[in-house]
Amino acid sequence: MDVILLEKVPNLGNLGDKVSVRPGYGRNFLIPKGKAVAATAAKLAEFEQRRAELEKKASDELAAAQARAEAISQLSVSIAQKAGEEGKLYGSVGTKDIAEAVTAAGVAVERHEVRLPHGPIRLAGDYEITLHLHSDVNATLNLKVVAE
Repeated sequence: MDVILLEKVPNLGNLGDKVSVRPGYGRNFLIPKGKAVAATAAKLAEFEQRRAELEKKASDELAAAQARAEAISQLSVSIAQKAGEEGKLYGSVGTKDIAEAVTAAGVAVERHEVRLPHGPIRLAGDYEITLHLHSDVNATLNLKVVAE
């Protein structure tokens, strides 16, 4: 299945690229999410007319993500959780907790933007958390998990 990408998709291509993907990936993910359209002659002509509009939208989203990344790099967020004597938490700190703490600190962050490659945090301490704000923009957050 050939599709035209309407935005940058990691490991696939950039805005305006005509790529060949598996039918299920195109039909069930790319097209419903608005990331691509089927590559027909009519859609190709329509895309060329909208190209400038889509490129402006993509550059605006990138600038907004870079501004958010700059604001996040200035933050130092602290989360208090109940913990035992050795600093082991009763429970854990997950992506939802981190997103809520950063949003409360003044920068809007969604749960899916928080990356925890080693799973939820289960010990009190200082951590550097990566936030994936845009396909080209990652921000680093200093997070301190303290015992209540």
